[in-house]
Amino acid sequence: MTGHYGPMTSEPDKDEEPGVPSRAEETDNEGQLRPRRSRVRRRVLLTAGGVLGAGLLVGGAYGVNFAVVYRNRRQSNVGDLEFANTVHIPRLLEGSSDGAGRLFELKARAGTTELLPGKQTPTWGVNGTFLGPTLRARRGEKVRVAYDNRLPEATTLHWHGMHLPATMDGGPHQMVEPGAVWKPYWTIEQPASTLWYHPHPHEETADHVTRGIAGMFILDDEKETEERTGLPRDYGVDDVPLIVQDRKFNDDGTMELRGATTMESFAGVGGVGVLGDTILVNGTYDPHLKVTSTLVRLRLMNASNARVYNFGFTDNREFHLVAQENGLVERPVPLRRIQLAAAERAEIVVRFEPGQKALLRSFAPDLGNSFPTERMDGGEDTFDIIELRAAQKLSKSRPLPERLRDTPPAIEVPGDARVREFRMSGTQINGKDMEMTRVDAVAAARSVELWDVTASSDGMHTLHIHGLAFNVVTYKGKRPPAHLRGAKDTVHVPPDEKVRLAVAMPRHVNADFPYMFHCHVLKHEDRGMMGQFTVVRPGTEDQAPRTISAHH
Repeated sequence: MTGHYGPMTSEPDKDEEPGVPSRAEETDNEGQLRPRRSRVRRRVLLTAGGVLGAGLLVGGAYGVNFAVVYRNRRQSNVGDLEFANTVHIPRLLEGSSDGAGRLFELKARAGTTELLPGKQTPTWGVNGTFLGPTLRARRGEKVRVAYDNRLPEATTLHWHGMHLPATMDGGPHQMVEPGAVWKPYWTIEQPASTLWYHPHPHEETADHVTRGIAGMFILDDEKETEERTGLPRDYGVDDVPLIVQDRKFNDDGTMELRGATTMESFAGVGGVGVLGDTILVNGTYDPHLKVTSTLVRLRLMNASNARVYNFGFTDNREFHLVAQENGLVERPVPLRRIQLAAAERAEIVVRFEPGQKALLRSFAPDLGNSFPTERMDGGEDTFDIIELRAAQKLSKSRPLPERLRDTPPAIEVPGDARVREFRMSGTQINGKDMEMTRVDAVAAARSVELWDVTASSDGMHTLHIHGLAFNVVTYKGKRPPAHLRGAKDTVHVPPDEKVRLAVAMPRHVNADFPYMFHCHVLKHEDRGMMGQFTVVRPGTEDQAPRTISAHH
């Protein structure tokens, strides 16, 4: 089976974009110009012989190789694209209803897809050859899935960000063999949000996601609540999914799955796996989006294995954040940049005038790493993502409301909340590799805990917790910036810094079946940077087993 993602018709009418910040200046998340001091310091190091010094430290030919690799590591596609292809909008699958709930029938299969012009790439997909349909359900509905695995390998399907019983979560304990059909079911018990689904097999997640198994899962509030917000919600028209992924292609069109391991010999530098030099949006290369309304809602989803994006427009226009991963923010947050680590999502609303063009770019992200890890982990990379082209006549959208939620999304933390500490270092959490039979933590159902998460200085890490939402209480020792104050399930943990989370535990209890917490840099997860916790009735934590079966 073959697929095609984007017609190769050229529209060479790209305009120069005014107002692009210089490399010496860039805007922060509130849109204020700030000097890029950390990068200036790193350039001074390089000019003074930083690369040569690193080469001498590791010695001989390895030092020369390091200098060459480091010099060539900075990646960009700026100026290379024509935005020739209309972005593919994943099919909306709302499922069928027979009185027992909304049923989604999904079939994972292998095929080939024309991702790059004139080249066929071996890919995997759900109900197609690459990626999967967008699923949609409403709060309060019962959901059923029939997941038919027609792939050549066992896999899973994890509902990232969904609040549901651990037995339905699709983690590494729920392998689906080739030819088998997995049938999870649950009730939607959370507010409107942008979630996603992807495989989660132990030690193989990066490969399966790279091949193409991923899709968006949109949750809606009750109809009256949706109407009251007034947000754009015509799927694919003024409410548009943008699944952003980087890929590295070989000359024959195949995708690089594992990445070169050369740099791992240099004290772990560059150990995040593949950082691709090609950007796909909904599986489309070189994309543009036709805008037909004065306001457009973009559901940004970082579905890359490791790369961090710092999204903003090249004309430095303001946009508004209206939702985090796990729900609407209280009030729209005006921004000019928003940085999303792997697996983070954000819903933004952008205003357009007739005939305007706007280029969405990922500016160099601030990973917080030192030399040379910042460059090796993609901290100096810049990519054009998609061009948005407004029609000469636009339909008028409803005004953006001043308030999106009746109540703040904050999780109330009791004075006696349990505090847990987690340190992410290398590919371990608290000095341990993932063990399928070990329970790392036991929590009381519906309790609120404080998780203090720190990361070592060896590279970037991103924490995701299954089955629940959390609030960021402090970020790097301070109150979090406005764009991190919503309901989240994934957060970037800066090197040598602490992130405190208020974690609201699920109501579902099961002492024998765990939820996962892990780094969402998928290579780190696959190599052991993951733990698991069970949720039990309050007061029974001490009696809960600390070991479980590796197979369920």
